[in-house]
Amino acid sequence: MKVDFILNGEDVSCQADAGERLSRILRDTFSLLGVKEDCRSGHCGLCLVTLNGLAVPACLVPAFRVRGAEVVTIEGFKQTEDYEYIRKGFEKAEAEPCEFCRGAVFLSTAALLEERPRPETPEILENLSAVFCRCHDPESLVRGVKSAAELRARRMNFRANR
Repeated sequence: MKVDFILNGEDVSCQADAGERLSRILRDTFSLLGVKEDCRSGHCGLCLVTLNGLAVPACLVPAFRVRGAEVVTIEGFKQTEDYEYIRKGFEKAEAEPCEFCRGAVFLSTAALLEERPRPETPEILENLSAVFCRCHDPESLVRGVKSAAELRARRMNFRANR
C-alpha cells in the first residue's frame, strides 16, 4: 500500500505492507538510524518518535496508522529550538544521556514539557519510564528534565514579552 505522511516537516510517500512497523520504514526506507530497534516490542522505548505530537514507540506503529500523520524523529527534532533547550538543560544538570538513548530521552522530554510545562518528579519519572536508559540514574535525568523545563519557560516568557 502507498503511505503518504509528513516526516520531519516534509511530505513523503513510500510503499509498505499495512502491518509493517514504522521503525522499519524509518530505518530501511528513509535511512533514519536515530530510531533504534532494540526490543521490537515497545518495552525499551529506544525507537521513540512523535506521531501527531504524541511520543510513541515506532516498533508498535503499523504502516496503516501512519497514513496522513505527522511523524518526527530525533533527526528532525534536532533541527528545532526545542531540541536546543532540552540539550542545554540536560548539559546544565550534568545529566547527558549516552548517544544510544539520548534521542528517545529528549523526544520523551519534549512531549512531556509540551503537555506539562512544569512537571513534578513523579510525572517525570513516569514519563521517562517509557525509555529504558541504563547510562544514567533516574535522579540525574529528573534534574535534566527540570532544567530543560526552566530554560523552556524562560524562552516562552521572552517570546511573550517581545
